[in-house]
Amino acid sequence: MRDAGSMDREHHTSTSMAEFLRSARSRLTPQEAGLDDPSLSRRRVSGLRREELARLAGVSVDYYTRLEQGRSRSASAEVLDALATALHLDDAERSHLHTLARPQPARRRRPRPQRIDPATWDLLDTLQQAGRPAFVLGRRLDVLAHNQLAGRLITDFRALPAAERNQARFVFLDPHARELYRDWAHVAADTAAMLRLDAGRHPDDPALSALVGELSIHSQEFRHFWSDNKVHRRTTGTKDYHHPLVGDLTVTYQALTPADDPDQILFIYGTEPGSPSETSLRLLAGWGMEPADAKGITARTP
Repeated sequence: MRDAGSMDREHHTSTSMAEFLRSARSRLTPQEAGLDDPSLSRRRVSGLRREELARLAGVSVDYYTRLEQGRSRSASAEVLDALATALHLDDAERSHLHTLARPQPARRRRPRPQRIDPATWDLLDTLQQAGRPAFVLGRRLDVLAHNQLAGRLITDFRALPAAERNQARFVFLDPHARELYRDWAHVAADTAAMLRLDAGRHPDDPALSALVGELSIHSQEFRHFWSDNKVHRRTTGTKDYHHPLVGDLTVTYQALTPADDPDQILFIYGTEPGSPSETSLRLLAGWGMEPADAKGITARTP
């Protein structure tokens, strides 16, 4: 006989998947889905209808309706892939859909605190000496570590209480973030989507639930982006800053996962060689530093 906790998790899973499917369907227009019908131009709602998505995915309307209403918890990998293809989901969204349909068993114990491997600390030091900002995010977008240059570029999370060292809290609750990111709305939307991806992987994390609750109470923008039900996994890209000391600069980034902990992401920033942004980053690296401190070795505190 299943216990109440197991039944609650199943209900949460089916509800989360239903919300994600509805959101993805509402964002995809019939034209984007490849449907050709003269009546489409007269629609009041731009998204796909349930029957259209069911037809594109090759499932019955009744079956898809039960999935979207959270009344069915059985969806094969083939059906999920067909829905993902019909909805034009990217790799992160496709993986998220499968995760929602196949949640991990509830943890019997509280997860251990995340630790930084010594090799990762060494890499942060090496990147500091090379003039490359770098930092490590963990579960819930907690900032686990960063080198000195990343602290100067973004904020020194080490100076904050441990409970406040979190990228999402910084983006949505710290006024400095709105001035620092030249496209704050884009960064905020991606941040909420990264947190949503983490929530799909760790639905039983009470600290994550508390964080989402806190952000929802204090940030109207977070509530808006969270309700979009979008997910995002950062791999490579660019980010634009307006720094109070060195002005505007654009950095490129790549995201790597340390082999010892799949819930950690190492972000490494760089700039275009010979660009004004490279000059600005060099200025920032040497700002107020004595020659003896030029290496700026990372302080190894959690």
